[in-house]
Amino acid sequence: MTYRITGSSLVLAGLLAACQPADTGTQAAPDETAAAGQTAPAVTQYDAATFHQTTSFGLASSAGFAWSADDSRILISSDETGVFNAYAVDPASGAREALTASETNATYALSWFPNDDRAVVTADSGGNEISHIYVRELDGRLNDITPGEEVRAQFLGWSPDGNDMWVLTNERDQSAMDIYAYDTLSYESGVVFQNDDALEIGDVSPDGRWLALVRNRTSADSDILLVDLASGDATPQLITEHEGNIAHGVYTFTPDSTALVYATDEHGEFNQAWTYDLASGDTAPLIEADWDVSFVTYSPSGRYRVSGINADARTEVSIIDTQSGAALDLPELPAGDLGSVRFSRDEGRIAFLIDSATSPANLHVVDLASQDHAQLTNALNPAISEAEMVEAEVVRFESFDGLEIPGILYRPHGASADNPVPALVWVHGGPGGQSRIGYSATIQHLVNHGYAVYAANNRGSSGYGKTFYHMDDRRHGEEDLRDIVAAGDWLRQQDWVDADQVGVIGGSYGGFMTAAALTFHPDAFEVGINIFGVTNWERTLASIPPWWESFREALYDEMGDPATDAERHRAISPLFHAENVTKPLLVVQGANDPRVLQVESDELVEAVRANGVPVEYVLFPDEGHGFRRRENRIAASEAYVSFLDTYLTGEETAEEE
Repeated sequence: MTYRITGSSLVLAGLLAACQPADTGTQAAPDETAAAGQTAPAVTQYDAATFHQTTSFGLASSAGFAWSADDSRILISSDETGVFNAYAVDPASGAREALTASETNATYALSWFPNDDRAVVTADSGGNEISHIYVRELDGRLNDITPGEEVRAQFLGWSPDGNDMWVLTNERDQSAMDIYAYDTLSYESGVVFQNDDALEIGDVSPDGRWLALVRNRTSADSDILLVDLASGDATPQLITEHEGNIAHGVYTFTPDSTALVYATDEHGEFNQAWTYDLASGDTAPLIEADWDVSFVTYSPSGRYRVSGINADARTEVSIIDTQSGAALDLPELPAGDLGSVRFSRDEGRIAFLIDSATSPANLHVVDLASQDHAQLTNALNPAISEAEMVEAEVVRFESFDGLEIPGILYRPHGASADNPVPALVWVHGGPGGQSRIGYSATIQHLVNHGYAVYAANNRGSSGYGKTFYHMDDRRHGEEDLRDIVAAGDWLRQQDWVDADQVGVIGGSYGGFMTAAALTFHPDAFEVGINIFGVTNWERTLASIPPWWESFREALYDEMGDPATDAERHRAISPLFHAENVTKPLLVVQGANDPRVLQVESDELVEAVRANGVPVEYVLFPDEGHGFRRRENRIAASEAYVSFLDTYLTGEETAEEE
């Protein structure tokens, strides 16, 4: 089993992350027709539903079993009904059987049971992030085994004999996740580890003896601790004693339970994978690369090791036969990023996903002996073809101080010096997130309607080394914001961009950056779209959910402690300076958001409207921090284009006149 946590910097990167373009994908060339100055074919414009009525697929957790006990079915999540539910897929035919039928709350597949066809799934309520663990019984009933209005639960894995399910819950203390063992027959539970120090749970070794924990001291400095669960002494023991700032994280244990595989940036700019020998304490490099090692997992027996490298905003996956040291032979596969590799129980087949900028992730299966390959799903809406999408290109520019900033460019078909187009700077979530190449229905819809999108990875983004990542520590809303402004300036310098029609859009932390750009650089952009964005850092940092306790100190180290840094938080919060906003603003908010409270958006909208500035406000009563329902994603995308057509290009206004 594997329970992946990849270090404090990556943990922090996800705290306020939402609405990012995609997670994976493939680097592609720019639009060659437009670049050559040739006349491009007319572009058919589609509504948002055409792009969003794709189907998203996700494989069961790497901590569990994606293949059923007899290898006859694969467990996946799919939103083909508009809401995520769990499905069983026949690896031979691709036929899908719905295991859950939620019409409201997104329900995600986690694992088959070790020895029968029961399945483990998880869901929260309306996006409130208080997730419960459910067992899908053999008769189809859903059994909530972690009840409680304020109980938050996460699946960790299975005991060595398969008789217990390991689950994390905060039922004892809302700020700490303890480990419980749930009997697979009675569902009675008992404490395996009481997490008195509210540490981050890393992984438990396959033999059930060792527990790895992470203490996130700061955003740049973290430690790994081990507990010998068989010793009777539950005191965590530090194994990464060091001086200075070094970040550590847990990938997994080796299948024979002799070593911990962990992440460290001690030896360079990027996270490398190292091993810690549990008997001797010796450490050794396992995977070294010029980019961050994103994950390390193993096949059930341990014969195969799967690892991923975050190589310039796309994932490079390696599958190594540990007996020979050679890469696993695979047949020729479709272009794109390979991810979520799951071996069958007998290790004769693998299931995985492939996605790209022009295609959502599809489920594939390869028979390792025969090399037979099958694509089991077709995620893209048949109403549109991949050829009508736009490819993504990694493009870098020099910011205001000469620092090179990477980003992902989506250029509309036909954009040229003779046909300049409006453009948007897209700002990712975080702090410390990363825009990556992959399919985004929202971005493809924007580009299809003529808007270029440049997803800038400003300083402070993850994926480009620890120096780059920490450049904005306690300086958020300053140099990183100037990078976003510089990205807009760079777009205006492109002869195929209309220099008078450049806006900014972002979700979560990116929503903050959008609102901050309009507030503190009021002439930098013509419009802004703030999606679930922080506008009052004093309130946000003082009201973070209790289950963030394991990395509260690290978050405060990066963003500032509200007890001592309130003055700076007020200085960078758009809400307190909203009188500066002079450009049209669209605000999108989820009523159940536990991270960015609705009151923040309410107050910003009221304050900007008081300036006489056009403000549109879209509030989703059934969403939290980010979109879980397709109908809401469609509504939001339509709102973006309508707002831009009205206030950036003036097309709707002109049509009305």
